[in-house]
Amino acid sequence: MFRHMRNDISVIFDRDPAARSTIEVIFCYPGLHALWFYRVAHWLWGRGWRFWGRFVSHLGRFFTGIEIHPGATIGPGFFIDHGMGVVIGETAEIGANVTLYHGVTLGGVSWRKEKRHPTIGDHVVVGAGAKVLGPIEVGDHSRVGANSVVVKDVPAHSVVVGVPGRVRSRRGELAEDAQHEDLEHNMLHDTTMELLQQMRLRLAAVEQNVARLDSDFDVQSQLEGDGYDGPWGI
Repeated sequence: MFRHMRNDISVIFDRDPAARSTIEVIFCYPGLHALWFYRVAHWLWGRGWRFWGRFVSHLGRFFTGIEIHPGATIGPGFFIDHGMGVVIGETAEIGANVTLYHGVTLGGVSWRKEKRHPTIGDHVVVGAGAKVLGPIEVGDHSRVGANSVVVKDVPAHSVVVGVPGRVRSRRGELAEDAQHEDLEHNMLHDTTMELLQQMRLRLAAVEQNVARLDSDFDVQSQLEGDGYDGPWGI
């Protein structure tokens, strides 16, 4: 237990430059408190004490503003920054070294008792206010932009932005090193602008083709007006 607690604290120092001392982290980081509440609730839930698991989870929600269902599965290196309004559903699965910002929802879209919440891969960063909904998968080393709504699977090494979320590969870009996560989730592709630029280039090409056809038609009309019957005299 104490080894897990030390690891949880060290993760905060790795990913939050505002962390100054261990005592500050222990007493002033609600994301850390929510994770510790979750650990107790998950232990109770796994041993069949479902009411007490939910009760401890409810206490964690009351004190931190973060709701993590005790049935969720969370890997090592998990970090919730700020955290207010984060919701993690019962069948959500979170991999190693994942970072969530405030207002993130890992929600379900079904009333049936089945896998209905997302699976988040390793080294994923989910920006503030993002909603990841349904039994979808977000691949390793991906980033989800703030306030995005993700309802479809996301391949590994991708960025997702927009409503609904649009996926763009980030292969070949700067990746995370072994010590630090890539937290610059403000530096995302503007997929809407890229689409508009592609449409503009396509429209320009179409206009050039139309102008060339108009020019050829004008030349042909002039030749026919001069009595020219074409190359075969027809």
